Amino acid sequence: MEPATNTPPDLAGIQAEQLPVPKHELHDWTHFAGLYAAEHVAATEFVIGATFVALGASTMDIIIGLLIGNVLAVLSWTFITTPIAVDTRLSLYTYLKKIAGGNMSKLYDWANVVIFTVISAAMVTVSATAVRFAFDIPAQLDWYPTNPWFVLIVIAVGLFAVFVAIYGFKAVSEFSSLCAPWLFVMFTSGAMVLLPALTLSVVGTTLPESWAEFIQIGNQSVWTGINSDGEPGIGLVEVVGFGWAANTITHFGLIDMALLRFAKKKSYGLATSTGMLFGHYIAWIAAGIMGAGAAVILGKTIVELDPGDVAYYALGWSGFVIVIVAGWTTAITNLYRAGLAAQAVFSNYPRRKTTMIVGVAMVIIACFPFVFSQILPLLTYAGLLVVPVGAIVFAEHQIFPRIGYTRYWAKFQDYAHSLPAVASWGLGLVFGFGLNFLDLMSFYYLFLPTWIFTIIVYTLLAGRYGAKEAYPEAEAKEAAFNASVRDYHTRLATEEPVVRRDESFFSKLLSGVGYLALAATLGLAWMVLFGSANEAAYLANRETFYSYGFVCTVVYFVTAYWAFQRGKMAAALTH
Repeated sequence: MEPATNTPPDLAGIQAEQLPVPKHELHDWTHFAGLYAAEHVAATEFVIGATFVALGASTMDIIIGLLIGNVLAVLSWTFITTPIAVDTRLSLYTYLKKIAGGNMSKLYDWANVVIFTVISAAMVTVSATAVRFAFDIPAQLDWYPTNPWFVLIVIAVGLFAVFVAIYGFKAVSEFSSLCAPWLFVMFTSGAMVLLPALTLSVVGTTLPESWAEFIQIGNQSVWTGINSDGEPGIGLVEVVGFGWAANTITHFGLIDMALLRFAKKKSYGLATSTGMLFGHYIAWIAAGIMGAGAAVILGKTIVELDPGDVAYYALGWSGFVIVIVAGWTTAITNLYRAGLAAQAVFSNYPRRKTTMIVGVAMVIIACFPFVFSQILPLLTYAGLLVVPVGAIVFAEHQIFPRIGYTRYWAKFQDYAHSLPAVASWGLGLVFGFGLNFLDLMSFYYLFLPTWIFTIIVYTLLAGRYGAKEAYPEAEAKEAAFNASVRDYHTRLATEEPVVRRDESFFSKLLSGVGYLALAATLGLAWMVLFGSANEAAYLANRETFYSYGFVCTVVYFVTAYWAFQRGKMAAALTH
């Protein structure tokens, strides 16, 4: 979305990303299903799988707790983030300026540039570890790179992520939709391939004979209930909190307004379930099984393995591909968020340019391996940093109209910054980090009282500083501006050609072959799990999966990309 031509005078100089998304650029639920599926089946899942082992969760706590926590996350996106995104059609970065003024929004935008650039860099680093493993480059154990070939790999992997991200939401969602089905199949297959290795090590057979035996295997070899210090680990409540809080930054923090503003309906927030239930839930459990199985094969503990080790022994050469692709899908989405935040700071520059500049910084940061090792603490504290701002926006948008307060009151008073917003953010941070320092409750739930506290504080302060007042002239100007935007978008929509869908037999055949390749991959994994009568048969079947599973991976990506390109060519013929 770049500046369009023939804009009306009152919209001149405003970048398209700073305007509400026009109706003709909205997407259906499949875009969001693919986007969230690919982003949340990421390279970090291998690390989080090992984290639950180190934290000492038990098997039943993982199975039940992660289900509850991820359902709560889906509901958070659906009832907190998506309604505001669909109402405004704006990113949080743009919307916050209307609520808190330019100074605070720029400070917040800078924080988000840093957060999402570092997250993207961490994903590129972990993708590079898979390539490092394939080419026998030494492990990068220091905080700085020790091998020039590793740096070159990071640059190559990172530039691809930048290339996709600069083309905007449509390119990000298309790439994610292409990768999502394959990522699901790979994580599921990896768990099926390495479960027999675990079963052999615990009960001496290749397949659990009952659900109770599966739980026994999990308790003895994966989620033992004992943490890395040899003490009792986290329980059900903490596992639920971990699952819910893992993406606090994007749902309670409202960062995903940047993505969900493109949704046709508010109910599309439920599409995040592909990322939470099929992604986080299944992928975290599968990663734990894969990590424990790889540890048995290598004679190490799961916490000693990096994602490349786990993926290779679970999936063979396809394992290298999954670490690279899973890193890409997450890096690209977060780089898009970072570019949007940067464009909100430098509003005179188009998003493509700001994304490119942020992308260069991301590649440089990705060359330093310590970034990936610190990703979980970063995500945790980043969540606490942004949740108070999400609370401020939620209060202004959802609560103020219901209690008779005026929405955008600070903008109507021409404040460069809203003192109630700045104070509420600061007090929210003190409150949240204070609870953490005093250790009054589980860290995984700190976001909830912090969010509620900030809403109360902001509502009280805003009422004292002018939110209770009416601003009829300013509201009339705001309504006139919104009407001008709608008229401009209506004019743009009439100029948009009707896109022709590719309905050719050959394209359907290509898609069919791609999905057959995925089905064949699952069939090969099924044979490893259920067709291995003894250890010798298991080893033979596993080698078969490694070889033919990689062939299926190549076939899927070739046919899926070919069909995708044919679809784009058909659409181009309509212009």
